[in-house]
Amino acid sequence: MDRLQMLEAICKHWEGPISLALYMSDAEAQQFLRYAQASEVLKSRKNVGYHIVYKEGQFYPVNLVRNIALRNANTPYVFLADVDFLPMYGLYDYLRRSVVQLDMAHTKKALVVPAFETLRYRLSFPKSKAELLSMLDMGTLYTFRYHVWTKGHAPTNYAKWRTATTPYKVEWEADFEPYVVVKRDCPEYDQRFVGFGWNKVSHIMELDAQEYDLMVLPNAFMIHMPHAPSFDISKFRSSPGYRYCLQTLKDEFHQDLSRKYGAAALKYLTAQRNI
Repeated sequence: MDRLQMLEAICKHWEGPISLALYMSDAEAQQFLRYAQASEVLKSRKNVGYHIVYKEGQFYPVNLVRNIALRNANTPYVFLADVDFLPMYGLYDYLRRSVVQLDMAHTKKALVVPAFETLRYRLSFPKSKAELLSMLDMGTLYTFRYHVWTKGHAPTNYAKWRTATTPYKVEWEADFEPYVVVKRDCPEYDQRFVGFGWNKVSHIMELDAQEYDLMVLPNAFMIHMPHAPSFDISKFRSSPGYRYCLQTLKDEFHQDLSRKYGAAALKYLTAQRNI
């Protein structure tokens, strides 16, 4: 509910279909209904599906919520995004063209949309890659998580992206968690990961284990908008118990990956030991 203000902005940036999962209490769902019915932007849309997941327990079941959105998508391809990002203008059409150009119908590919962030609540949104690069140079924008967790997006290779004019392949590295376009029948997210930590990392590992090629798109971008820290990240930072539980889940996930994919999963175990 605390990210709801993003919804109208996303609709203005993305004219394609949206499968949106909302994690809410009963009362919040009623509140959302009133908001949606009063919004000129949302009322004008006929291609947005809203799926309510009712609140239960103390942790945010982020991957369950993602899977609900994924299961209810009715397009052959999906762009797996989080609500606190704004896609560049025209991204929907660009992705449709890229899906055809890269022959995704007959190949196993995950198209990476490079992620950036702003720390400013008021942002003059870049209308092109050139404009984005100039804002990057001026320090108005940063590569995503540049200050706190560079590993999450480092394999995207932002230095190469600056001058790239054609899609380029990147290799999986530990903790890589890009936002990707895949076929709708891709693996689901692992629902054991709740709250903060490894919820997207585990999904990208599974795509890699299934031998998806990770292809970075040269003219696509999305920008993370600022918001207050979530309850879950605060818990992760302050609670040794929380971090211990997350490590246990990581170990279990690795074991399951080894059972499922055999030798192909060995590199993930090595990467985990090196972290």
